[in-house]
Amino acid sequence: MGVEGLLKTIRTNNPEADLDLVRLAYDYAAKAHEGQKRASGEPYITHPLAVARYLAEINLDTSMIIAGLLHDVPEDTGVTIEDVEKNFGSDVASMVSGITKLGKIKYRGVERYIENLRKMFIAIAQDVRIMIIKFADRLHNLKTLGSLPENKRYRIALESLEIFAPIAGRLGMGEIKGQLEDLSFKYVDPENYQWVTKLQTESSSERNKNLEQTRIITEKEFHTTGIPIISFHGRVKHIYSLYRKLIRYNKEIDKIYDIVALRVIVPTIADCYATLGIIHKLWRPVPNRIKDYIAQPKPNGYQSLHTATFCLEGEIVEFQIRTEKMHEEAEYGIAAHWQYKDGIKERKIKEITWINELAQIQKTVFKNIKDIENLKIDFFQNRIFVWTPKGDIIDLPEEATPIDFAYAIHTDVGNKCVGCRINNQLSSLDTSLRNGDIVDIITDKKRKGPNPGWLKFVKTNGAKSRIKSYAKSSLTDWIKDKLSIMKKDKNDTPPNQKAS
Repeated sequence: MGVEGLLKTIRTNNPEADLDLVRLAYDYAAKAHEGQKRASGEPYITHPLAVARYLAEINLDTSMIIAGLLHDVPEDTGVTIEDVEKNFGSDVASMVSGITKLGKIKYRGVERYIENLRKMFIAIAQDVRIMIIKFADRLHNLKTLGSLPENKRYRIALESLEIFAPIAGRLGMGEIKGQLEDLSFKYVDPENYQWVTKLQTESSSERNKNLEQTRIITEKEFHTTGIPIISFHGRVKHIYSLYRKLIRYNKEIDKIYDIVALRVIVPTIADCYATLGIIHKLWRPVPNRIKDYIAQPKPNGYQSLHTATFCLEGEIVEFQIRTEKMHEEAEYGIAAHWQYKDGIKERKIKEITWINELAQIQKTVFKNIKDIENLKIDFFQNRIFVWTPKGDIIDLPEEATPIDFAYAIHTDVGNKCVGCRINNQLSSLDTSLRNGDIVDIITDKKRKGPNPGWLKFVKTNGAKSRIKSYAKSSLTDWIKDKLSIMKKDKNDTPPNQKAS
């Protein structure tokens, strides 16, 4: 599908789009890349065209699609950013410039890894659209990795798995994260990729026998009760996501219920809860498997109702229930804010605290190479939300402890912490917190400072740095006190007596 296919997709999603300008951008890029070939032997223009097509398919605005077409022009041709700005405006030129800067650092060694992360964080803080286009660029590169040498395939795949996919997850872009992970996993760990793919295929084929019948029975009940359904379909879990879950469950696939799930899309939030009621009336729910991410959204904004039920022949099936808006944001996250809907271009960005902190983070965290693992834990792990007794939500990485929670509230709360209650139960300070826990930190004003032993189990960089900082300042004070005492003893020694 050439440029006509791209224009058709844009026209379908946004009839008011300036297609002449998109065609002009394509012609401009095609001329700039004329004579250039990809490693596969294809004309180079096929790559930016594929990037633009993906951006169009997820319904993003014209300026981002044009930036996608032009994203490699300044780096690989004689055309400059100034030329792009002159022909397509400062907004497009700014995005293309940001993408060009991201492309200059390669993934080779820890130092380069840190520099790459730093540049990505700066790009997101300046304009998150740059990362969205970069994700589209990376997706197409991963799909065409087969033409590259093995060492280069591995490097690009590892970078995608360790950097790009987690950032997509933090931006709420679930579908893009899943695609990045699956495409990378194939090259980073081909043996486990083959194992999980085979396991998923075998397990899905067995479960699919009853799944479609379950869907038909449930859909009939929806019609009988008058529940309005926009979409009701099955979804298969991503390969890498399944792999990570298998590792958590000691590779016992029978303990994983969401390999195949049924997803229900309804018009309103009220319909979501009504749908949940109908499902539970029809099928017996599995205890402790109901998750209300509508009332308590995940830190990246994800909203949905999840429930697991015993269905035909006692097989456990997971249902996911959400509105169309929730579904779009679950799939595309922050990118959904640049989609066209009913002729109106949305540009309002959700308040995502971690994005606002990026500029400061890149100035401080990256000074020490040892901090890179802490950074990966702080920002790239799956996130949980934990509540204070007053109803405030604290965003933490999985397996964070009450000490991490305490320092996330305030340094003094962490330093003075002597105990905690989790869901009104006294608990140890090394307990791994779970999504939705209510944590009450017990403090003692007389406590001098944190226990250095906490460093053995705390997870967040913030908690570790504050504990270390206090220990360092305490040691400094101790040395000063000792020196002061020694100096005092020396001054108090009589003139005719030697100091011992």
